[in-house]
Amino acid sequence: MSLGHTLIGSGPHKVLVFHGWFGDYSVWKPTFSAMDTDTFSYCFIDYRGYGKSAAQSGQYTMQEIAADASQLVLQLGWTDLHVVGHSMGGMAMQRFILDRDPGITVRSAFGVTPVPACGGQLDTDSWALFEGAIRKDENRYAILDFTTGQRLSPAWLRHMVANSRAQTSEAAYGGYLHAWARENFADEISTIRTPMQVCVGEFDGAITAEAMQATYLSWYPHCGLETLANAGHYPMQETPVRLITLMEAFMRQQF
Repeated sequence: MSLGHTLIGSGPHKVLVFHGWFGDYSVWKPTFSAMDTDTFSYCFIDYRGYGKSAAQSGQYTMQEIAADASQLVLQLGWTDLHVVGHSMGGMAMQRFILDRDPGITVRSAFGVTPVPACGGQLDTDSWALFEGAIRKDENRYAILDFTTGQRLSPAWLRHMVANSRAQTSEAAYGGYLHAWARENFADEISTIRTPMQVCVGEFDGAITAEAMQATYLSWYPHCGLETLANAGHYPMQETPVRLITLMEAFMRQQF
């Protein structure tokens, strides 16, 4: 059984998108109207236990995400593509580059407020907050509020919490927390030579420019960094047109 997924566009340049921890692919919907769908074809996957893959159970690990994604793109006939990863999906994006089928070429990688290969490395208080979010909506609300700079409307925060609850199972949500917060494969990534760009939101209290300098830019000398104005951890919701403009400009450089 392949992962549930959503295809957008009919262009010759393929893009595989890995979503974050909080919910399924639908967080990206505000960006769809800004996409150059004549140039690019996007595949938004839903991990096991999320969205269109809600009925699929698993181990909920980075290796499993990478293996499922590799199987899917081969079924689609995609052997030459770009990858994009948001938050937890940034970590999965790197695992995919490492583990992908040898017949798949990755032209570029674009991380959107991405978790690094060393994982989230949460301290005790942060772990309690995030682990509590598996069952408590108030924790999900607090995490969203903090990572977007405590500046966005309560209505939007409530919507994001409700969508998170609706599009994830507790088993998968808890499993993937362990994956992005506790897994660490930083010692494996020295072989990655893929052109890479990462972006952070100026109001993101979790994934900061300093964190990217210490990880992605330190590990990948070919990696660039962009700070998005007026955005926090969810630029695909907060500044969707600007995000897609940057993503597609970077991917065009790799044609």
